[in-house]
Amino acid sequence: MNSYFQQRRTFIARSLVGGMIYAMVGPVLAQQVKTMRIVVPFAAGGVQDILARSISVELAAALGQALIVENRAGAGGTVGTAQVAKMDADGTTMVMAAASHNIAGSLYNKLSYDPQKDFAPYAHIGTASYVLMIHPDVPAKSVTEFIRYAKANPGKMNYASAGVGSATHLAMAYFCGMAGIDVVHIPLKATGEAINEVISGRAQAVIAASIGALAFAKDSRIRLLGVTSLKRSKHLPDLPTVAESGLPSYEFDSWFGLLGPAATPISAANRINDAVGRLLNDPIILERLDKQGIEPRAIPNADFAKLLSVDYQRMAQVVKTSGAKVE
Repeated sequence: MNSYFQQRRTFIARSLVGGMIYAMVGPVLAQQVKTMRIVVPFAAGGVQDILARSISVELAAALGQALIVENRAGAGGTVGTAQVAKMDADGTTMVMAAASHNIAGSLYNKLSYDPQKDFAPYAHIGTASYVLMIHPDVPAKSVTEFIRYAKANPGKMNYASAGVGSATHLAMAYFCGMAGIDVVHIPLKATGEAINEVISGRAQAVIAASIGALAFAKDSRIRLLGVTSLKRSKHLPDLPTVAESGLPSYEFDSWFGLLGPAATPISAANRINDAVGRLLNDPIILERLDKQGIEPRAIPNADFAKLLSVDYQRMAQVVKTSGAKVE
């Protein structure tokens, strides 16, 4: 009988100790096994989607956690971005952001989040230029000739984009504003769709990131006119810049990086930054980024925060010059 009560007391004591230990380490274990997410705020097949998927497996391995990529498209990338801003600030949910992230702050009259205040920098990945492409039926083989033709045919040509407020939209609206031409906007859901509209002839022009243009460099169904950065792209060295071939001082490029909710602890954000930094030293990852037209650059999150602030002001000027606005 005494043996029974002794065993019972031992069982209860062990249960209490076990409960106490679980209460202390349970949340930690839950954090360790919690699936991480990279939210892509655009449809599958776009620039950010391809980039996210090209690093997801290796990033998961570097972090020691399961990681999935989710597409949450809508309203120029603001739907998925807004969702991330409201997620738990524990470093497990992030958005694959680019120029469109800062553009939204000036483009939309009403936005449910602040692109600067509601996000913390997790990791800068790299930069990419864009390319002006047109349908070959348009009688223009240079930026100058395209502008001249557009001025002679106001409102008769269309340009496609990955959606209202996307970088592809603003890049072309900015171009049209600077050139003083009237080309009608056709918003779609992804860069791939926009390029296909031009290939089919339903739209006459598109400005797409290098990742979308590289595959068509030698394709007779579409004509590349110029790269949007101030310097020629190493991926398309024979293609002149828009600035040097018809529209002086025009410049549009994009950073790519991972952002998370603003309240994320610095340690959690830096953990992701460190992991991405290691990936950007991996020859396999570097080769993938090179094929996408992205120039990799790992920087501390403090420097990434400064870059975001400067870019926010620059994109505000782009939006102002383009005259674009979304209610």
